[in-house]
Amino acid sequence: MQRGEIAELLREHGIAPTHQRLEIARVLFMRREHLCADQLLSIVNARFSEVSKATVYNTLRRFLEKKLIREVIVDPDRVFYDPNTTPHHHFYNVVSGELTDIRGYHPQLMGMPDLPEGMDADSIDVIVRIRPREMAAAM
Repeated sequence: MQRGEIAELLREHGIAPTHQRLEIARVLFMRREHLCADQLLSIVNARFSEVSKATVYNTLRRFLEKKLIREVIVDPDRVFYDPNTTPHHHFYNVVSGELTDIRGYHPQLMGMPDLPEGMDADSIDVIVRIRPREMAAAM
């Protein structure tokens, strides 16, 4: 995606394309990686050191509200932002901290719990936590 295409995408979702938002979106949509806010801040500021941590968090919150990205919470201290908003699942390497997509896997659940009155299921996320085999054997 070119800068103009990113600006248009933001406008289509009701987001004013400020310089900081464009840079954050560029990193998210060009790299197509699962990044946490601190990684995103580091990458953006390696190129333009003018984006604050608050701006990154506020922009991520806005992108989430507008469904441009999705949030993947692997544990209470580790949140990733995923530019792929289509339904899919993830591997989380507990040693390296890397989150990757599981491709071609569509689990089938055998039964769902009864949902509270007036509620619909929004999504189901599967996160498979993995570690190198030699490390697992040593545990």
